[in-house]
Amino acid sequence: MVKILAACGAGVNSSHQIKSALESELNKRGYQVSCDAVMIKDINEEMLSHYDIFAQIANTDLGFPINIPVVDAGAILYRIPAMAEPVYAQMETAIKQVQK
Repeated sequence: MVKILAACGAGVNSSHQIKSALESELNKRGYQVSCDAVMIKDINEEMLSHYDIFAQIANTDLGFPINIPVVDAGAILYRIPAMAEPVYAQMETAIKQVQK
């Protein structure tokens, strides 16, 4: 199981849309993933250490190094398949990097 963390400003809308889209699409592609959605301000090194991939909506300086693959997932929110496909492809590449 690959664990993904999605985060947005409030941890309510955008991150949950990304969570849902990633779980649905990546499961269709045969990957076992679990995605959590949180507020960006709540992320710390300890929290991030429990995840394999970070799906950010915007490039954010968290104030510490991120030692897992980062995928810019904001394009999923446009709900345009041509814009979301590159995100899914990047996510597949990241999954292959971290799969155990």
